[in-house]
Amino acid sequence: MGTLVDSGIKGYKNYGTYLREKYKGQRVFKVIVDGGFTCPNRDGSKGFGGCTYCNVDSFTPEPSRQNPNIKDQLAEGMLRARTSYKADKYIVYFQPNTNTYAPVHYLKMMYDEALSINTEDIVGFAVGTRPDCIDAEKVALLESYTDRFDVDLEMGMESIYDETLDQINRGCSHGEFVAAVELLKDSKLDLCVHTIFGFPWETREQMYGYIHEINRFPQIKFVKFHHLHVVEGSIMGAKYKKEPFKLFSLEEYTDLLCELIPLLRPDIVIQRLFGISDWDLLIAPNWGLNKSAIQTYMDKEIEKRGVVQGSAYFDR
Repeated sequence: MGTLVDSGIKGYKNYGTYLREKYKGQRVFKVIVDGGFTCPNRDGSKGFGGCTYCNVDSFTPEPSRQNPNIKDQLAEGMLRARTSYKADKYIVYFQPNTNTYAPVHYLKMMYDEALSINTEDIVGFAVGTRPDCIDAEKVALLESYTDRFDVDLEMGMESIYDETLDQINRGCSHGEFVAAVELLKDSKLDLCVHTIFGFPWETREQMYGYIHEINRFPQIKFVKFHHLHVVEGSIMGAKYKKEPFKLFSLEEYTDLLCELIPLLRPDIVIQRLFGISDWDLLIAPNWGLNKSAIQTYMDKEIEKRGVVQGSAYFDR
């Protein structure tokens, strides 16, 4: 007899199930587009070098890195999703760097171009950004697309502690994150928040605080959980090679997830339990499994332990 996970049933509100239910069983895939943006802590506006953990190439598909033409990127990405994964519909996803870091008229031109490719097959539009690069005018621009598409604004919280944000050269404070979230209080946009667990100077109890902070904002609809991993081309990667520091093993990180998921507000959809780069860029931790195997391990461990999202949630 198979497990619940084998039947597609999980102990948390997962993104795959959410998409299937929302789009009536159609296969919906994100297609990543690189708009050629930078970040304020890369171009000197706030600093140089970017966040210490970041190498943009580690989360950008090779075709997007090689082709600056948005239409070509999307045409190729949609073809891959259709032929490899039998995709029916698409979410256009501006992911690398800070995709609201430009004047509104320029953003509109770029977004309009991307959303003009096979428009009849696009159901969603997702834009990744930083809390210090969003304002009312940019929110209004993104909201102008909500009459045609489901629009997700993805924003990095990473940590709730300013000491950590300083150490990783984030270039913005947690207060700026809170201000950006409050800006979206009555917005039509769906807000997705990124977190990174496992900064070696943070305690387990401090990591629980991430969840309580997320829970208090009803406008947060999605979360992406990441474990700290170290990649080539990053400041942290260079430091790790000189003096390695403690990172989560697969078992340790899964154990943490099993403690965090029950604390999470039950209506929030978890888009991702972990994030990991391509093998050629990953320095550590190397868990020796591909993404699919890691996902299966985590899901089965969550089921085995009887973990249920929101079972320990309370309105603080």
